[in-house]
Amino acid sequence: MPAKIEFQQSASSNQPQSDSRFGPGSNTASFRFTKSLRLLCAADFKPVFDNAPFRASHQYFLILARLNQQTQPRLGLVMAKKHMKLAVERNRMKRLIRESFRLQQQELAGLDIVVLSRKGMDSLSSSEFTQQLNQQWQRIFKKVRHHRLTSQAQTQGVESKADTDAKATDQ
Repeated sequence: MPAKIEFQQSASSNQPQSDSRFGPGSNTASFRFTKSLRLLCAADFKPVFDNAPFRASHQYFLILARLNQQTQPRLGLVMAKKHMKLAVERNRMKRLIRESFRLQQQELAGLDIVVLSRKGMDSLSSSEFTQQLNQQWQRIFKKVRHHRLTSQAQTQGVESKADTDAKATDQ
C-alpha cells in the first residue's frame, strides 16, 4: 500500500494572493488594456480632433491629446488603409501602439489620445517604431507637465491676489 503524502502549507500561503490583473483587492495599478481605456465611438474621437492642445508630430505618425475629466487615459487609433495597404501591417502597428500605451498609461493619466498613421509608417521595424513612439510620448508628457504647472501657477496667482485684496480691504 502506498504511503500517504501530506503537503504542508506555510503560513504565508494560507492567505489569498492579490494580483491587480485578477481583480480588486490590490493597491498596485493594473496594466491591462480594458475597454475603459479606449476611445470607442465618433463622439469620443471628435473632441480630440476638434481641440487637441497637445500634439507630437513625426514623419510616420501623429499623436493628438487633450485633457479629459477622468483619472485614466483613453486611446484611439486611426490606421488608414491609404497609408498601409496590408492589414497585417496595420494590425502590427496597432498592437505596438497599444502595448506602448499600456506601459505608459500611468504617465498619461487624464488624457484622451488619438494616434494617426502617416504614409510610410509600415516601413519601420517594430523596434524602430517603438523607439520613435516612446520619444513622442516623452514630448506629450513634457507638454502636459508644462501645461499643468502653468495652469497651477495661474490659479495660485489668482488666489494670492485675491488674498492680498481681501487683506487690503480689511485694513
